[in-house]
This record gives sequence, structure tokens and C-alpha cells, in this order.
Amino acid sequence: MQDVIDIDDLTAQEIQDVYELTDEMKEEPTAFQDALSNRTLLMFFAKPSTRTRVSFEAGMTQLGGHAIYFSEEQSQLSRGESLKDTAKVLSRYTDAIMARLFEHETMIELAEHADVPVVNGLTDLLHPCQALSDVYTMREYGIEDGPLAFVGDGNNVAHSLMQICAKLDIPCRIATPEGYEPDEEIQRRVADADVTVTNDPVEAVEGARAVYTDVFVSMGESESKKADFEGFQVTEELMAHTEDGKFMHCLPAHRGDEVAAPVIDGPNSIVYDQAENRQHVQKAILHRLLVD
Repeated sequence: MQDVIDIDDLTAQEIQDVYELTDEMKEEPTAFQDALSNRTLLMFFAKPSTRTRVSFEAGMTQLGGHAIYFSEEQSQLSRGESLKDTAKVLSRYTDAIMARLFEHETMIELAEHADVPVVNGLTDLLHPCQALSDVYTMREYGIEDGPLAFVGDGNNVAHSLMQICAKLDIPCRIATPEGYEPDEEIQRRVADADVTVTNDPVEAVEGARAVYTDVFVSMGESESKKADFEGFQVTEELMAHTEDGKFMHCLPAHRGDEVAAPVIDGPNSIVYDQAENRQHVQKAILHRLLVD
């Protein structure tokens, strides 16, 4: 493993290796408490964050390392310094860079110029750490054979879920309103896998072992977009079409918008396990990048 920018950067075996290491870290956390001693992670943020920042920072601390928060708006980037110069200099100071950015092209440019491993903490196109943690959570619940249904916007989370499901042979169903389908390039990448894109939420969730959704309106988008998602809320009625399906959400969640409160707060919701596993899986990723 060199970088984790895209699920397609990893082989199926590398993903399984990350999961096996995650198991070990959860079972014997003290065995890894000095694994990244004297290592520093630079956390490069262009977008606000709760789970990504805290999970990476706490994870580095638990592995004996150190994490530095680096805000784009408070750096010389905001005054016109090139990303190339920034990446080259930061690589001299730190052992790895995790970035949460707006445009995916910026992430690619950062990785091209960095001389240390780069981890994608989110871009407008992909969210690989989220998807890796999500499937790990499904694995813990014994539902990793799927199907996994995603209902909502064909966004960065949907893209990375499609990719990891294709990589690990998990049936995947994506239901979006017309005009909100996943990126065509991502669809082409998974064209030979058991990945279906539909405009019918019931078709997507029929017999699913897990139903996943995300906010309908992402940061920076207009609230008027919500009107296009009428009928795509994950309700108890929609969940009734599953095989006692688990409910998944990357958070933050807006109860009453993309999901009904009785679903996300009900007994089949595993959203907090997903959130916790972000930290465990990311610790394993950092260990694979910096130690193995």
C-alpha cells in the first residue's frame, strides 16, 4: 500500500489484510500502543469535520503517534502558495498526510507531489475510509455477503460503496431520484460486478441485509434540493421490504429528512458501530502504510 485515495488503489486481499489487522487491534489494543511511536500524521482539512478529525487524531494517539491539524484557510495556501510546494514541505515534516478536501482533483495533485503516504479523508467524488469501515461493520454483523442497498443521492459515499462491493463481490443496489444517479465513470468501473442502479427504492431494498442512506443535501448545496427526494426517505415501511435488514448511515443524520427517527433510533440501527469502526479501520490503514 502506497496511498489510499480510492478503493481501487487496494486489492481485495489488501482490504482483507486491513480487516484482519483491525480485528487484532480491537482484540488487543495495548499490543499496538507504541506501533507508531515518533510518527506524525498531518491532517489537512479544507472542509469541516467531526468523525474524520477525531477518529484519525485519537487513533494516532492510541498507536503512540502524533497528529497535527492543518487548516487550509489558516495556511499559506489561502494566500496563494502552490499545493506542490505545500505538499513537498509537509512531506519533510511528517510521515503521512490525511486530507479532507472539496475537489477530488486536488487530492490527486496532493498525492502526486507528496513524498509520504496520502489518505483520502473525503472528496466530492470518493470517501474510501468510510466505505472500508462500513463493510468492516457489516462483517462484524455477519451480513457482509449482502445485498447492501443505498437509498438517496449518488454521492461520494455511494461511489465508494459501489467500488468496495464490486471489489469484494457484495451485491449492491443504488436507488436515487432521476438526475442524481452515481457518476458515470464510477458506474463504468463496476459494470462487470453485481451493482445495480435504479430509481426505485423498493426495488433496491427488496431482500437487502443492510440499507444505507446519507444526507440529501451535502455541505454547500441548496436546501431546495430536498424536494427532489420525495419518496426516498428510509422509513419503517421501506425497511419492511428487507430481510430483517440493518440500518446504516455515515452521519451526520437529519431525522425526518433522509431517515425516519424510528429507523435510525431503532434496534436494527448500527450507525454508532459504523462511526466507532472508522477509528479502528483507519488505525489499521495507518499501520499498513507506515509499518508493514
